[in-house]
Amino acid sequence: MPPVSFARHALPAFAALILTVSAGAAQAQTQASGIHRTVVKKADVSVPGREAVVARVELDAGATAGRHSHPGDEISYVLEGEGELRIDGEDPRRVKVGEAFVIPAGTVHDALNVGNGPLKLVGVYVVEKGKPLATPAK
Repeated sequence: MPPVSFARHALPAFAALILTVSAGAAQAQTQASGIHRTVVKKADVSVPGREAVVARVELDAGATAGRHSHPGDEISYVLEGEGELRIDGEDPRRVKVGEAFVIPAGTVHDALNVGNGPLKLVGVYVVEKGKPLATPAK
């Protein structure tokens, strides 16, 4: 087999391995805190410099997301469980299956799983490209 063929097959496999290891490390970091975010899809939107990120979000029973903000709007829908949404400057509120909420860009917030099982959400974030999806609050 010519060397070009080896490079054509080995390099993509090596890149896939690196991505898998990196994704595993990122997943392990979020699992340690009780929140699991899995990006399902990223795509450009009609606003220049922004992208939509669709994620499956899960908080373990009793876990909190930790106070944080996003570099764009968060639109979330509760699939399973019950949580308490804590947005700075607002009273805490309960969210449950079938409900949705919107958090404006840059707003510091937290979520607490108040149920006995996992709290599962679909989160859609319309954020600035190249910035972290979430930034811990100070």
